[in-house]
Amino acid sequence: MAKKRVLITVATYPLPSRSYDELVCTAGILETGEWIRIYPVPLKFLRGLRKNGKIESFKYNWIELDLKKRADDFRPESHSPINYDFKDIEVFGKIDTKNNWAERKKYCTSKVYTNLSNLIEESKAPTNVSLATFKPTKIIEFVIEEEENREWKDEWKELRKQGDLFEQDRNPEITIPKLPYKFYYRFADDTKKERRLMIEDWEIGALYWNCLKTAKGNETDALKKVREKYEQEFINEKDIYLFLGTTKEWHMRRAKNPFVIIGVFYPKKEIQTSLF
Repeated sequence: MAKKRVLITVATYPLPSRSYDELVCTAGILETGEWIRIYPVPLKFLRGLRKNGKIESFKYNWIELDLKKRADDFRPESHSPINYDFKDIEVFGKIDTKNNWAERKKYCTSKVYTNLSNLIEESKAPTNVSLATFKPTKIIEFVIEEEENREWKDEWKELRKQGDLFEQDRNPEITIPKLPYKFYYRFADDTKKERRLMIEDWEIGALYWNCLKTAKGNETDALKKVREKYEQEFINEKDIYLFLGTTKEWHMRRAKNPFVIIGVFYPKKEIQTSLF
């Protein structure tokens, strides 16, 4: 049991949970550059870090709290809060985007994988690596697929009555919505091998719902806006890194590829100028 200072970098889209109000897996980077996973984290905690109404503003905040290694999770990065009410947490401020995310890059890109096969090999025992920063050689396309089941399973109906994700005042009759679409990046690594991974971070979910609201419920228009950001803007204008994480279930099953995309790191592309 020890206090750890963590730079919060990602959070997954919330899921209903029998044990907690909601289940949000949060990940970040220690001052040493090592990755750490913290779960469960309540939505009210993430809301508490919001500023100026921005739902993603909890990201890139330095926090400090008491954590313990999870005994029920073989992945070395997995920890849980000692105090689930988070009364012991200290927030030290947010790293800004000055100089094209220079300070964020210092921590988030201190160790970068470019070969997914190598990362998958390190995810095997005994190392069991389950969090990493990955740099694709090329992002080929952004893929959107409609969910077969657009609602949570019946068994979660009562559990999901947690209120609006993006409002401070929660009506218990409003449920956490399930995303009706799945989002993927198809990319190549430094061996030119093509891969496709699902994007499961909070940010893309929040973007979809915000776009749907702006589009007055028109899903086609909302998806067009999501595509504009993750395909046109990100691929054409940003220097993309992917934060990858394993799901406990598929990592434990030793799946061929247990990783999903849990966050996108997107500073601007830097134009290289010739000296000659």
